[in-house]
Amino acid sequence: MKRKELIMNVILILACFIVCTAGAPQEKAESTTPIPTLSPPEGNTSFIDGVTWCVARPGVPQEDLQNALDWACGQGAADCSPLQPGGHCYEPNTLLLHASYAFNIFYQQNGNSDIACNFGGAGTITNRDPSFGPCKFLASETSAASALVLRSTRMICAAFLTMLQLRVFQAVY
Repeated sequence: MKRKELIMNVILILACFIVCTAGAPQEKAESTTPIPTLSPPEGNTSFIDGVTWCVARPGVPQEDLQNALDWACGQGAADCSPLQPGGHCYEPNTLLLHASYAFNIFYQQNGNSDIACNFGGAGTITNRDPSFGPCKFLASETSAASALVLRSTRMICAAFLTMLQLRVFQAVY
């Protein structure tokens, strides 16, 4: 009987380990090389009043907006696939909208710091949700909530694994 219980406990530990690590983010090979950033040392200074987004500043010359959009979707590594024809943020097909979406993705991925919404003066931080219809802009609060849920899940998994390990230890001795 002890042997069956031991085998079942080991299987439970393995299953729990697999479930707990399945949600862990996978690092890209290129992300293991540190890349210097221009983020201010004080970190996020724009989240003081709650949820924030980064959008393109109206009145910026079209050429500057296009250059900033190209950078955000290229070197900035923002996921601009929703801006492609047929994507849920393609229509209306305006430079201001496309730049706003790309700027916000970059801003959210880079800690919501003021510098991550600069784009040479083409970006500005707002507390008004720029989402519309099927085009949902990621919000700073959403990013923080997702990170909190992931941390909580990992803590619960770690506690459960510890409990199972103690049970196996008791079964063996």
